Amino acid sequence: MARKAKKAYPLRIHADILDAMKRWSDDELRSLNGQIEFVLRDQLRRAGRLKEKPPHTTQTERQKK
Repeated sequence: MARKAKKAYPLRIHADILDAMKRWSDDELRSLNGQIEFVLRDQLRRAGRLKEKPPHTTQTERQKK
């Protein structure tokens, strides 16, 4: 299945929040954009607003079943 293309979106964000996200992204070794997307995706999943992908299983895990 082809991946959906990412779309650019201008974001207005308070400077304090942006600075905190930048520090967090540096700590997690992610880009700032990647960290913002990670946080948004995590919160959407927790709120039940993002469809979950089926869990990925390895060949070894399938053989155990």
